[in-house]
Amino acid sequence: MVAGFISSSNISVFKFKVNGEIGAEVFLRIISYENPLIGHALTGSNADLPILSTGLKLLTNVEMNDIRSLIRSGIPGFMAFDSNFLVAEEGVDFTDIPIESAPPMEVLLQERNMAAKELKELNSGKIYSGSSPTEKSVFIYHTHSWESYLPLLGLEGAENENEAVDGKTNITIVGELLGQELEKRGIGASVDKTNIGQELDKKGWMTHKSYEISRSLVQEAMAGNKKLEYFIDLHRDSVRKDSTTSTINNEPYARLVFVIGEENRNFQKNLKFANELHKILNKNYPGISKGVLPKKGIGVDGIYNQDLHANTLVVEVGGVDNNMKELKNTIEALADAISQIYWEAEEVNG
Repeated sequence: MVAGFISSSNISVFKFKVNGEIGAEVFLRIISYENPLIGHALTGSNADLPILSTGLKLLTNVEMNDIRSLIRSGIPGFMAFDSNFLVAEEGVDFTDIPIESAPPMEVLLQERNMAAKELKELNSGKIYSGSSPTEKSVFIYHTHSWESYLPLLGLEGAENENEAVDGKTNITIVGELLGQELEKRGIGASVDKTNIGQELDKKGWMTHKSYEISRSLVQEAMAGNKKLEYFIDLHRDSVRKDSTTSTINNEPYARLVFVIGEENRNFQKNLKFANELHKILNKNYPGISKGVLPKKGIGVDGIYNQDLHANTLVVEVGGVDNNMKELKNTIEALADAISQIYWEAEEVNG
């Protein structure tokens, strides 16, 4: 018993917190005030918690080193954004966490042509004329296929980030670029460009059902091609340019975030794959990857179809303000990193 700390009046709260949200480490920290030997065995973020902050967290769920804990239970929907990077680049914090927002269905279904300036950039550079590998190893898809970029739609600088949606000029163009870059590196890639908004509309579903649609696409691809080894779901973040853009060697890049569903059975394997990509990317292009973000709980999917295969990723490619040049540069960097992992695995497997 911890003398003077736990009374009969709060024992039920204490039991709930230990068994529920707070966990064993805080419980052990409390006991360590009576038995110092237990304190020596503690590691991690709870190892040095003073008794005041420990008691406050126990009784109120407020954490003295995290301002979000003051509001997380009072703002509807806040839990959807209440995560922490497991692996993060220096300077990245919770303000860099990807935000998802879906406009009404009628907005998702509109189709516009790409702005002339961005289309010119898309078509600039050398055109790849080599042959495509016949065996496809990578499946690229887009659960939120309507996600677009303001510059691509001729809306550069628009205040409302929710305008960056379109049924035609959208993230699927980035997926095509990634497929092309992988094939330049000798890796066969299949790019699915299904209009998820249209599929949802046909079924009378809302956008939170998007992962059910994309799950069927992944399962169909897996059934049709047993050689597929990597499954990459490309998204676009809703945060603004300062957070999603970096200049590396005098070239502009859209920054990346790897999102892993903590509620799927392949979590540790997915995490390993994402962490490898993060390290390779930031070694070659310092700061291009913000990090690896685990997601679970109320208001998020928590699985992201990553239970289907160990090498499945959700990748946030830039944000609403990134332009085609920034996106192209980043996709080349991402293709380099995937290529390195792929060919190293091929050597090991013979």
